[in-house]
Amino acid sequence: MTLDRARPTAPSAPRPPARSRALAAARSTAPYAVWGAALLLVVLLALVIVPLPWIGDLGMHAATVERLRHDLAHPGNPLVAEDTPSPYYSPWTVLLGLFAVLGGVPTFGVLRTGAVIALAVLLGGVWRFVRTFTPRTAAVPVTLLCLTLLWGTQVFAWSGFTGLGSLALTVSYPSTLALGLAFHLWAWLRRALAAGASWAVFLGLGLLWGTALLVHQFTGVVAALGAVALVLGARPWPARVVWARLAAGALLGLLLVGVWPYYDFFALLGTGGLDAIHRALYQDTVVRFGLAAVGVVALGARWTRDRRDPLVLFFGLGLLAVVLGQLTGHHAWGRALPAALVPAQLAAGIEVFDRGRPRWRALYGGALGAALLAGAWAQIGTVGYVVPPRELPGPVAAKAREPWEGYRWIVPWTRYGDVVMAKVLPARQIPAHGPYTVAPGYPDVLLPDARQRTAAMDRYYARGTAPAERARILRTYQVRWVLDGPRTPGDGLRETARGPGGHRLYRVPVPGAAGGGG
Repeated sequence: MTLDRARPTAPSAPRPPARSRALAAARSTAPYAVWGAALLLVVLLALVIVPLPWIGDLGMHAATVERLRHDLAHPGNPLVAEDTPSPYYSPWTVLLGLFAVLGGVPTFGVLRTGAVIALAVLLGGVWRFVRTFTPRTAAVPVTLLCLTLLWGTQVFAWSGFTGLGSLALTVSYPSTLALGLAFHLWAWLRRALAAGASWAVFLGLGLLWGTALLVHQFTGVVAALGAVALVLGARPWPARVVWARLAAGALLGLLLVGVWPYYDFFALLGTGGLDAIHRALYQDTVVRFGLAAVGVVALGARWTRDRRDPLVLFFGLGLLAVVLGQLTGHHAWGRALPAALVPAQLAAGIEVFDRGRPRWRALYGGALGAALLAGAWAQIGTVGYVVPPRELPGPVAAKAREPWEGYRWIVPWTRYGDVVMAKVLPARQIPAHGPYTVAPGYPDVLLPDARQRTAAMDRYYARGTAPAERARILRTYQVRWVLDGPRTPGDGLRETARGPGGHRLYRVPVPGAAGGGG
């Protein structure tokens, strides 16, 4: 019988300190937290599609579908009873109008369907474009968080902007689809430049760009600035044949824009009239866009590594357009702001995956995380669009915005094509339900008498206007209904309905005054 000799045991490795263990645990769970946050954000945007909160231009886009539903070939002006073209009749809205006609789907059902498609196109475009910069899949949710949350400490909503508050209100707008098309354009172009793609590919890129221009003109310009930056930042430098293919694609895109039958795109150039409404883009810039400075830092780091970095060039072109708009008084050029903000946000999301500099990555990741938390808190009120504010915690409910109540209550009395005299705010909503208004609720650069109509509306509601002048205005524009009109003895107006907030609808007893269709 033999006894086993005791084997010497190897000394156990020292346990890492608690701080190191905590950091390691944080690193292992961070990807799941990022994916979870991005998923929650996408779910929130998807849920917002159900109520379609109405604060902004929803009435315009609903009216556009409504006119196309009644006359797909010649819809006329979407807001007033005039046979004029409108830039809102784009390939996308015509497709939605066709869906409304063939499917018999109500207007707001059509807008919800379009919102689902547009959101999917946008998310797919972001995914594809980010992957052209990094193989790390985790960069996609980080970048998505940056695009939606890295804005400012004050919520700012505008169509064509990727902020969470903006997308929640504009997810059914053509601008959201145009943003998605822009991201797909950039991803496709970046790969085509690297591969020296065929003529067919570059011609397809031109058609995609032309479509984006028609769908949402301002976003189409942003798409063009991004495309120029990608070409100037391409490595290796494009060969001569690639430049020829690029030129052919651009010309094909412009040809598509030029032959579009619903409106003259080039007639929009130099029309003016949009600078006043866009002056707000140059106000309170620090509180509205200040968190994007974290992305500017990332752009600086990229510039030190590559003087022709495409995101840096993209940012520079966008910033130049915005600054020129301020210097020249063309404040509509402020719509190029996404061309400066989007590349900064993209750089922020990609920079945390820089393999070569772990210390910088950790430091920058901490700063980015803090900025994202600040942005999330600033836009937390978006939850109020899907959860009643009374059911939210007090601090969150305080940030929630109440959507407009709308004017659906007039539908039982008005008919499609009736003309309603209304002030600016209701004029932005009433056409969504079929009637027209005397003055357009939004600037319309292709409506020749837009100023006269607005002046007539102002005179009608002015206190000192004589009853005879009011009656003349009603006859001139064949007004059938008056909303909240001033009453004078003998004017013949008859109260027909009352709506929320004490609004009143009056019938105009003028024979043959049921306004015509567009």
